[in-house]
Amino acid sequence: MRTFQKIAITVVLAAHTAACGYTLAGRGSFLPSYIKTVGIPEFTNATPYFGIEQLFTDKIRSELIGRGKYQVLPQQTGVDALLRGSIASMTITPASFNQQQQATRYFITITTSIELVDLKTNKNIWENPRMVFREEYDLPATDLHAGDPSAFFGQSSNALQRVATDFARTVISSILEAF
Repeated sequence: MRTFQKIAITVVLAAHTAACGYTLAGRGSFLPSYIKTVGIPEFTNATPYFGIEQLFTDKIRSELIGRGKYQVLPQQTGVDALLRGSIASMTITPASFNQQQQATRYFITITTSIELVDLKTNKNIWENPRMVFREEYDLPATDLHAGDPSAFFGQSSNALQRVATDFARTVISSILEAF
């Protein structure tokens, strides 16, 4: 009789564990099932860096599209949910230097305000009014402006592309995985 009880308990626990709701990182979603389209208008930019709002908005859109579950549109109407964001500040701080005392590694800190609104219920699904993203990046040795922080913020900068991509992954993962 004890063997039967052990088997029954094991089966119940295995069934419970199999249905625990875990998904692969980056593939889960805690959004309501009726949300199929997400509007992501261009972020606002309160920094002195021209054009970063367009880059960051494009990376956010691409990251959400890459998740494969949602249609992403640039408008605020005719969608199930609306993702709005504003970039409050972006700073760069030298982290390490080469032998010529030029900065070769930088800390990037971006402060934003982001909210995802369910337009069916008109309630916030997710928000972070003071989201801070911090990361450390190397300035490529081949960069002609080594040691110049503005090289990070130039429109053609690969470093800025990496920052925006990493930022977008962080934001979309935070929203979809309810962190």
